[in-house]
Amino acid sequence: MAKKQQEKSQQTMNELMASAVALFGSKGFAQTSVAEITEHAGYAKGSFYRHWNSKDELFLCIVEQKLKSYREAREAKVKQASNLEEAMNVIWDFLETIVNDRNWSCIFLEFTVYSATSEILRKLMNKSIYRLSNEIFADLVRDHVETDFPPEKIGALNTALFEGYLIQHTLDNDVLTFREIREAAIELALKNGTIKGSGPEDGCPPATS
Repeated sequence: MAKKQQEKSQQTMNELMASAVALFGSKGFAQTSVAEITEHAGYAKGSFYRHWNSKDELFLCIVEQKLKSYREAREAKVKQASNLEEAMNVIWDFLETIVNDRNWSCIFLEFTVYSATSEILRKLMNKSIYRLSNEIFADLVRDHVETDFPPEKIGALNTALFEGYLIQHTLDNDVLTFREIREAAIELALKNGTIKGSGPEDGCPPATS
């Protein structure tokens, strides 16, 4: 009996979250009310408040659930990386999945801006379960950085490049492609985080016979 109740509760949560994502995508986070979410899903408002205290809590739950599978796959692949370039490519593969989900990109950007108005939400949105923050990015590449350049700066630079691109992409300003941003970010990370070997590509004169 308890198991069935638990399954029913999870089903209710899933349907309410799906309803919220659909409405956030069509109307925007700010313009969507709890009443609209529950009505769209076919539930009474009480069902919502049995699981969350606010629309903010609901959204954070959606983000956590959505990114959990991405995060597990990403971190497993990063652990298999043998150098900084491989680790960076794994991370940017993950970021590309966010870009490709245009509806989610728009919703996530709106909530990120909205979070700036609340100190509590700002702190929560910097946690690894909600976004790829500077600190989390730094932790993912730390073991592969060969220089004294702070991994936190590599994380901050990449986060800034990605989130800046995400804004431009959402506004249909695609002067720069995702591939170009990705290549620039990886090149910058390698320039600062790896020790260059000797060779013609590093400005050394070619060997003569």
